[in-house]
Formats: sequence, C-alpha cells, structure tokens
Amino acid sequence: MRALRLHGDRDLRLDEMAPPAPPAPGEVQIRIKAIGLNHIDVWGYRGMAFAKRALPLVVGAEAAGEIVALGEGVSGFAIGQPVVMYGALTCNQCKACREGRDNLCENVAGVLGFHVDGFARDVMNHPARLTIPVPAGISFQAAACAPIAYSTVEHMLFDNAKLEPGETILVQAGGSGIGTVAILMAKAIGCTVITTVGDDEKAEKAKALGADHVINYRKDRFATITRRLTGKKGVDVVFEHVGAETWNDSLLCLKRGGRLVTCGSTSGVSVQMNLMQLFQQQYRIIGSFGAPMAAIRRSLDKIAAGMAPVIDTELPVERFAEGLERLESRKVFGKIIVTF
Repeated sequence: MRALRLHGDRDLRLDEMAPPAPPAPGEVQIRIKAIGLNHIDVWGYRGMAFAKRALPLVVGAEAAGEIVALGEGVSGFAIGQPVVMYGALTCNQCKACREGRDNLCENVAGVLGFHVDGFARDVMNHPARLTIPVPAGISFQAAACAPIAYSTVEHMLFDNAKLEPGETILVQAGGSGIGTVAILMAKAIGCTVITTVGDDEKAEKAKALGADHVINYRKDRFATITRRLTGKKGVDVVFEHVGAETWNDSLLCLKRGGRLVTCGSTSGVSVQMNLMQLFQQQYRIIGSFGAPMAAIRRSLDKIAAGMAPVIDTELPVERFAEGLERLESRKVFGKIIVTF
C-alpha cells in the first residue's frame, strides 16, 4: 500500500509499505479517503525539534475514511461506513478521559502524524473507541475538516470562551481554515463578527461568508478599527491563533471582562504583555488545544445541518507537499484537502 512518509525536514516521499494486519480486538480497519491539512502538519514538515519522533514518519493528522474490516468485539460499526478518527492516542483510563475531556488525557501516547505514524496511507488500523461515525450526506472531503478544524473551533468558542448569541467577536486570520469555521459558527448563533485578513480578495470572501466587518491588517491597524467599530468598548471575545504578531493588539480589542481564547502561535511563541492591563481590565485568557471527541460529534452534526466547510484547494496525495507550502505561505482561504 501507499504511505506518505517524512524522511527528514521538508523531505516527503510516497513509499510502498506492507498493508496492515487484520484489525486486532477493539480495532477497526479504515481505508483513508481524504485528509485535511493543518498547521500541525506544517510544523512537522519543516522540523519540530521539541517533539520526540522517529523517522520516517507517516504524516497526516486529520482524516476521513471508510470501514473495511472489524476486529473482534467491535460493535456499532459496519463495513463501508464513513468515519473520522480522533488523532490523539488517549489512555481512556485517567480522570480527564473518564470525564470526556479527551484532549486533557494525562497519559496520551502521541498525536498521529506528529509523534507517531499518521493517516496519510491507504489503509490503517485504529482503535474503535477513537473512531466516530459520519452522518449521512457528508462527503469525505467535508468530514475530513471535522477532527481538527471544526472541533478546535467548536471547543474554543463554546466549551472555553462560552460565546453567547448576540455577542461581538474578533476572529483573527479569518481566511485560515479555522478562521473561516469561526466566522460560520459565530454567525450561526447571531454574533457580530469582525475579522482580519491579509488582502482585499480575502476581504471580499470573508464578507461573502458572513463577516460583518473585515479589516485588512496590512492596510489598517486592526485594534484601532475594532475599537472604533465597538464605540471604544471592545469585543466580548477574541479568537486568537496568530501569536506574537497580533497578541497585544488582540488584548487591546477586548472589552472590560472580555475573553481571549487562543490555540496557536504561528507568528511566534513569545510575547511581552502588560500585566496591569490584564488585571485592571479583568481579561480572561484561555488556552485551548485540540478538542474532546464530543466536539467532533457536534461539529459533524453542524456540517450535516448545512454548515459546509470552505475548501481552498483539493489536491491528490502526490501533491501533499504543495498543499503544505500553500498553507505555509498564508495564501489560503479555507481548508486544503488531500485525497487518496
């Protein structure tokens, strides 16, 4: 079978590998159909010295496929059924796992495509407990956006930031995969959405997606415009994932008692911030990484109900690296999907 493996920094090869053995008890065997690209794939592609991994490594952290075989004792699945997979190898034993807070597992064995072999292969075995059925009517391409992109946003906005109908939210990088999802989810509950983009073409697309106000951060300081749009009060929530470039201005955009939720640091991991501003304005800063499986299920339900993902580009597996380079360039609007 084919497997896309990373042999070194920026060295991806489509290798031939032996197919997997029949699924073990408690496992399902899945034929991979589509992969969603994320910044975690870019980090791995260009080198991640902070993570322990053995090369070559099968890449791909977010995917959808169909069941082709069932291991002993597996119920609730059928041959040919479309599924998505949870990409963290959780222990299912610790307090966090027992409470359904999978992304806080105390004994996680790794993230697929990052620490251990990922989803970019024709066929693979996966624990049935970490496999989620896809509702009818969802394409593999759309389903492949749920395990990371949709669920990350779902968890950030509703589990963590507690976004409520009618609030005002600033979505940073509204043209990104998670940025487009954040716009869709916030507008779906009646929020006023302000978003930032890097060019006028993206601005038009963000408006078409439903954003109420779009700021080209290359032309205008987004903090100034946001304060003006909110009558100098600021927004209730900032959806942050850019990092050092935007951090302090994102804080300036918050109203007193506002919430900033962040899941990324693509522009840099270190910042200096005004602690007096933090406590005097009573900001709430919330870190969010990944999502529990429940957020994936809720995300799939939203896609099934019509909240379709924005697809920037669809590429065959042979052009996986091209997709990563496009994502790295910040030229994308929406998700990049790789198909098998």
